[in-house]
Amino acid sequence: MSATVRIQDVQVILTAPDGIRLVVVKVVTDQPGLYGLGCATFTQRPLAVAAAIQDYLRPFAIGRDVDRIEDFYQAAFVSSYWRSGPVLNNALSGLDQALWDIKGKRAGMPVYQLLGGKCREAVPVYTHAHGADEVELAEHTKALMEKGFRYIRVQMSVPGMTTYGSGGKATAQALDPAQTRTWEPTPYVRSVPKMLDYLRIHLGEDVELLHDVHERVPPIQGVWLAKAVEPYRLFYLEDLFAPEDISYFRMVRQQCATPIAMGELFVNQAEYVPLIREQLIDFIRVHISDIGGLSMARKLAAFGEFLGVRTAFHGPGDVSPVGHAANMHLDLAIPNFGIQELSLFPELTRAVFPGCPEVREGCLWANERPGLGIDIDEKLAAQFPFPEDSINGAWPEIRRLDGTVIKP
Repeated sequence: MSATVRIQDVQVILTAPDGIRLVVVKVVTDQPGLYGLGCATFTQRPLAVAAAIQDYLRPFAIGRDVDRIEDFYQAAFVSSYWRSGPVLNNALSGLDQALWDIKGKRAGMPVYQLLGGKCREAVPVYTHAHGADEVELAEHTKALMEKGFRYIRVQMSVPGMTTYGSGGKATAQALDPAQTRTWEPTPYVRSVPKMLDYLRIHLGEDVELLHDVHERVPPIQGVWLAKAVEPYRLFYLEDLFAPEDISYFRMVRQQCATPIAMGELFVNQAEYVPLIREQLIDFIRVHISDIGGLSMARKLAAFGEFLGVRTAFHGPGDVSPVGHAANMHLDLAIPNFGIQELSLFPELTRAVFPGCPEVREGCLWANERPGLGIDIDEKLAAQFPFPEDSINGAWPEIRRLDGTVIKP
């Protein structure tokens, strides 16, 4: 029997090569050159995650057997007594993903092989189209279709408003704490059906369209919107309600057949288990590190499989390339995969993270290296410290015209 390999150190790497705060964990073993990487990115509170790892999980982990991933997960999960928050879940995720990376390297095979092997050759992804109006949005969507993307999220500006995902001037202002950010739900919900009607007329039925509400409307207006967009056959409508309002999904199910994706803000099993058990959503859309890592995500995927709920794991720019690699390995191995969100990696980010999953033909392709197949150039990463701003990376305030704070 081979000697037990133990955790020798846990290191936190903070970097922002694309201006987005990323948190990566490096678990170093007592075997020379053997280490694993994991994503712990909670970009709005990255320093809190770093402290949780350095001050609490690092001393907890040192000396433990790297092969006992599940045992480590269960022990670490309850070690804080109170649990299931985004800071502690992300901290745990960093170590959990890194241990899977190590296990794959020790086995000499990609992580997806450890999860049961491929269910598909590559992972279809969706990317983001935006525009100031229907014409600009259609042009951007068509350009992405010509690059091989079959699934595209479409977002359009509402004049004078800070519209989520629209890519316009108002969105840029929303990231600047010195700017006033305003939003009203009614003009938005009226604009979305018109936008989708224009896109279907000009782009046809061959493209799968997705749209993200981002929890910004009162629940009853969300019900109306789900009904109004049903004729345009979305692949899914995302984050229709805030986590506090999820009981309204029962009303949506009773009134229309619009496919629903939910879960980006979920951190606790009590939030997502009832929605899946009652089949009130069609896609579970969690941020893998926010629910605790790869170990928890594979269990969640298996639970969804039995109830007809597919996966659509969160994958924007504030998931590190290490997290994208973890998403991809799980996506390859689960039968109820739905779609994967992808933020295209800029060249600089690819340089910091050699081994980034390859993107071609609208899909992610594994590089077949052992483990997660990705590494980090620590010297290069150190050249990109976190940006400085007055709110230290926090989600910016969005308010209605009367000054009321609204949900993201």
